[in-house]
Amino acid sequence: MHSRNLPGARGETDGRHGPHGGPQLAVADGFVEISVFETNVPPCFRLYFFDEQRAPIAPRPDVEIATLRPGGERQVFNFRPQETFVESTTDIPEPHEFHVMLTVGTDQERKTYETQFTEEAHGHAHGSRVDSSRGHGHEHGTGGHGHKHGIVDPMITTTARGLWAVKWSFVGLLITASLQLVVVILSHSVALLADMIHNFGDAATAVPLAIAFLFARRPPTRSFTFGFGRVEDLAGLAVILTIITSAIVAGYAAVDRLIHPHAVDHLGAIIGASIIGFLGNEGVAIFRIRVGKQIGSAALIADGYHARTDGWTSLAVLVGALGVHFGYQAADPIIGLVITVAILGVVWQSVKAIFTRMLDGVEPEVIDEVRSIALGVPGIVSVAEVRARWIGHRLRAEVNVAVASDLTVSAAHAIVTTVQHELQHHLKFLSGVVIHVDPAADAGEAQHQRGPHVHDGLPSHAH
Repeated sequence: MHSRNLPGARGETDGRHGPHGGPQLAVADGFVEISVFETNVPPCFRLYFFDEQRAPIAPRPDVEIATLRPGGERQVFNFRPQETFVESTTDIPEPHEFHVMLTVGTDQERKTYETQFTEEAHGHAHGSRVDSSRGHGHEHGTGGHGHKHGIVDPMITTTARGLWAVKWSFVGLLITASLQLVVVILSHSVALLADMIHNFGDAATAVPLAIAFLFARRPPTRSFTFGFGRVEDLAGLAVILTIITSAIVAGYAAVDRLIHPHAVDHLGAIIGASIIGFLGNEGVAIFRIRVGKQIGSAALIADGYHARTDGWTSLAVLVGALGVHFGYQAADPIIGLVITVAILGVVWQSVKAIFTRMLDGVEPEVIDEVRSIALGVPGIVSVAEVRARWIGHRLRAEVNVAVASDLTVSAAHAIVTTVQHELQHHLKFLSGVVIHVDPAADAGEAQHQRGPHVHDGLPSHAH
């Protein structure tokens, strides 16, 4: 972290970090620790105040921070006082790379100090944990890392960005479906009706997804110690039910039209509505998939691919209109049935993705990557077990590692801390990792299992 001070103000840093993980900036009559706090809440600034001997003092309410990003975007943060710090009232959007201007004092005596924040060097709070069953859990405060470590879950701007994506997806699809509705009323096209119903249904999926993202922002409780990320999986089920319902409605309308033929009018308008449906859905698909991959949301990615399929099925309406133009009236309801089948295909893909997450399934390459990263840390002799699961769009892992049997607890702790930091830096969506340490001569969970025994009326078993 680098800083410079404005005329008449001190703003140097000496590379030291405060007890909360943030660097300490020299100001008049002491120091201010600037920390980016993100424990189960959107990221915000927390400022801690110290005297010239770096002893904690009462927080000052007369502070303000302005950030300036490389693209020229400026944002001002006001603060509310807490017992031992002041906290910004506005979330900090990603990425956390910007120029910071800290203003301290009233209108009569205001001084501004400047510093540069980067992902690799700014002051996030940190935590680290070694499996307490090994007898030494701990936390540490250190700078130089971009995200929360250990038992905390940074459900931060990822959820805020998810809400943003859901909101604008809803708007895009609602506009697309509304334009198609006008043409459906004029033309009596069943194929376009099916496409319109599906687009309205797809827009409606924004509701459960938004609820899921809002729940994900709630902090853990004594009953829900891992937070509420699983609500996102339940939202995925709601999305699937919505899509199935739209498929049933569209299929029924198509079959009814085959049994009871009806003339289709305004073919030019139908073709135009088909193209509108394609463009609207493809735009939403690109948007959802991109944001879903950025925040690691299976539900949002699945919904993006669903929108992409909708785009191609919208073009199928054009084919039906051309068929009617050349005298094949049945082409319109037949295309309606084709769209229904396409909808059901997307349902199956979404079911596999959502249920894999709900059953704690994880991509095998994630396990391989965790093992590879841990083995690459000097001092790690072997990695016995690796487990991981998704909780919403955040990944949690458990790793059993072995170190030399003659190491001190302090030395083993230092190695494990490095493992944890490497995992946090290389696994983008990892919010927590528990590392169990064994001596190399007694490594692996099998070494800790109790022999066969009987209790509570259960058959003989080991654990």
